[in-house]
Amino acid sequence: MTKNKICIEIKNLNKSFGDTLAVDDVSLNIHENEFFTILGPSGCGKSTLLRLISGLEIQDKGSIIINGLDCSSIPANNRPVNMVFQSYALFPHLNIKDNIEFGLKLKKIPIKDIRQRVDNILDLIKMRDYIYKYPAELSGGQRQRVALARAIVNNPKIVLLDEPLSALDANLRIEMQQELVNIQRNLEITFMLVTHDQDEALSISSKIAIMENGKIIETNTSTNMYEYPIKKYSAEFLGRINIIDGYVLKKKQIFHSEIFGNIDLKGNENICENMVLAIRPEKIIIEKRKENKLNRIYAKGTITNSTYYGDMSYLTIELDNTKEIYIHVQNIHRNSLNELKIGKKLLASFDINDLILLEK
Repeated sequence: MTKNKICIEIKNLNKSFGDTLAVDDVSLNIHENEFFTILGPSGCGKSTLLRLISGLEIQDKGSIIINGLDCSSIPANNRPVNMVFQSYALFPHLNIKDNIEFGLKLKKIPIKDIRQRVDNILDLIKMRDYIYKYPAELSGGQRQRVALARAIVNNPKIVLLDEPLSALDANLRIEMQQELVNIQRNLEITFMLVTHDQDEALSISSKIAIMENGKIIETNTSTNMYEYPIKKYSAEFLGRINIIDGYVLKKKQIFHSEIFGNIDLKGNENICENMVLAIRPEKIIIEKRKENKLNRIYAKGTITNSTYYGDMSYLTIELDNTKEIYIHVQNIHRNSLNELKIGKKLLASFDINDLILLEK
């Protein structure tokens, strides 16, 4: 399978606001038809990076190449990208039809073509019955659909999304996430999203870049970023995880930890001295008895905290050596909930092959 060509190439990008370095020597390649997400906490520089690509901010150093064209000094209105804002930015005095048509009329697209494009987009966003309503008459999810329609009706190759779903309630947000994925796949557009929501990034992205303090920490597919992160920061930011501190013994094959003692890592090529181990809470299971299974680590402990989330229970377990670990248990049977109460003793285990080796 041939790899799609690069459509956005960012080279050594820097942007400061006073003494604050918001974007620090960022380099990225984004390929055609990717759903690429910049994930990071508030204030990490992700929205600034998006605004630099769109031309709404100008970098201090570095270059931005879009579809082979150096756009570093090209004004925002001439860059081959469209942007969807968190605030929707709809014109309140225009109805939905006029909002969607606005950009096409500016470009002097023939009226016949405008009607055809708007018709197609209304079906795509499921808003045909609302075309003569005004933004104030719509729900947040409906306004978001219109903002997206206005961005994609111009047939752009690239759409930039600045936390567009953050104002929506939980259920509507999930619905809109799936809508975004469907639209991106159907139209074969490159989407670049910034968000602080880990679940959102995992559920819709083909690739994720994690950002901290203006720097890109790590870039990978969403699956690999969760299952095989390289950096400790990435592993901790993207979902809950148990960090197992310790050190590599001289043999280079054994990791000594206070929590689980010596862990045999034979055959693992990624062992280095400056590393920690980690295990995701859902990879740890509760056992009835200890069995002599190959590559399995066991530990006894007591439940010190239990939080019920319907389909899952999140447990904090204090091990016999007073160290704590987190376990996520699927609530398959109702009667099993009695076994997950605070004070209950249990035996937990996980497979060594599910351990993640992380650079500090």
